[in-house]
Amino acid sequence: MNTPLRPSPTMPVMFIGHGSPMNAIEDNHWRAAWQSLGTEFGERYPTPQLILCISAHWLTRGGWFLTGMAQPRTIHDFGGFPQELFAQQYPAPGAPQAAEEIAAGVHQPDSGAALGIDADQWGLDHGAWSVLKPMFPQADIPVVQLSMNYARPPAEHFELARQLRALRDRGVLIVGSGNVVHNLRQIRFGVPDNQAYDWAVEFDAVVSDQVKGGRLSELVNFQQLGAVAQQAHPTYDHYLPLLYAAAAVDPDKDVPRFFNEGFQAASISMRSMVWA
Repeated sequence: MNTPLRPSPTMPVMFIGHGSPMNAIEDNHWRAAWQSLGTEFGERYPTPQLILCISAHWLTRGGWFLTGMAQPRTIHDFGGFPQELFAQQYPAPGAPQAAEEIAAGVHQPDSGAALGIDADQWGLDHGAWSVLKPMFPQADIPVVQLSMNYARPPAEHFELARQLRALRDRGVLIVGSGNVVHNLRQIRFGVPDNQAYDWAVEFDAVVSDQVKGGRLSELVNFQQLGAVAQQAHPTYDHYLPLLYAAAAVDPDKDVPRFFNEGFQAASISMRSMVWA
């Protein structure tokens, strides 16, 4: 994208539970829901000028960064999967000018500095392309990824993301991609979607209640749940994208809609949500 972002009707904001990378290619109901959501753009929702994706799989230290390359590469940041998955490409264009524009207007909570620009190192990791490809298969909407400074506390991620809210009135679709519950150490393959560990169900229910009740700032305090939070997120990289989506919500206007409620392999919540 080499033109400035233009005023637009307010875009929705969403959090997608992406789960296994195989969901990108398997004919399952998780992927079918992403495809169905994609058809709502241009009909129920405006067509985005730009997608800003915050993925659990781009963690940085020393600052927050935006991808600033014209043609971001498709990153296959996983191992042990079929060749068909490694062959997947998502050739969506980048948006160097828009990235510079966004970077200049967002200040990092710890330093006050503008966002950094990564012009050549990253690209689109599987947290981004695995959900965007089913939603927008033509790959014709520019995509920029925002990294998460994993050295900083959750409250600062929420604080930074509040600054992104205004982008929704300039054609930017904000997509957080992670999982409400994500514990790979406790995976149980072959378990039905409606079955999960008690701690997984409890943590998912707490998050659901906070979202339904519009108590989005409370999502920052997830670690206060103690052992339940530790089991739900031994590391919380997959939880943080939810904070970015929630912080971009207008609590006076936006109403949440859940989809893909259920669990994958007993320890991964696939709960996803759109606010509009």
